[in-house]
Amino acid sequence: MAARRVRPETRSTNQRPRRRRLRSQSASCSSFPNMSPMRLCVPGDKLCSTADCIPGTGVYLRHGHIYSSLAGYVMRRNEGEELPMISVVRETETQLLPDVGAIVTCKVMSINPRFAKVHILYVGSTPLKDRFRGTIRKEDVRATEKDKVETYKSFRPGDIVLAKVISLGDVQSNYLLTTAENELGVVVAHSEAGAQMVPISWCEMQCPRTHGKEFRKVARVQPEYLQA
Repeated sequence: MAARRVRPETRSTNQRPRRRRLRSQSASCSSFPNMSPMRLCVPGDKLCSTADCIPGTGVYLRHGHIYSSLAGYVMRRNEGEELPMISVVRETETQLLPDVGAIVTCKVMSINPRFAKVHILYVGSTPLKDRFRGTIRKEDVRATEKDKVETYKSFRPGDIVLAKVISLGDVQSNYLLTTAENELGVVVAHSEAGAQMVPISWCEMQCPRTHGKEFRKVARVQPEYLQA
């Protein structure tokens, strides 16, 4: 008697859509730049022990553990401390937090001999809905001859500056920024006559109306940032 042939088991077609849905879910969690891998949480979720992380925003402490106070994404960031900082951010906020190394466009709000205070307007070429505050310290203005830097010869209130994030902050505190690279510094500045000045060297800009010169820490601007 001939052996009965057994057909190989075929995969059910109703499994394919589920696979596609799983792929799309993982893509949505990894589509936010400058972020650590994130997972969803709801208020009251236990995130970790205080021995593993320090609390950031969107969380609270209870009995030695960190819990979520928001519905959103869990984010861990290493800020140079012994333990990473854990926060919870809403989906709409996940792209609005500059990370260390991000290039940001800022407007100078005030200056003093020790630092310049700025508002961060863009991360890369992406505009921010909320303004974040930043600080450019005197020692972070340029890479050479730091002891000779004078803040008022580097920036003026109203200047538009390209800078790099060197330390993270949050809504209540400042991001620390640097312009100590050739591509970073002032990109737009106006003279006392109200005209937009033209760079003439790495440390000077000139008014096209009065031909007066003013000191600035001038950036060698990349085309994409000029466009932004």
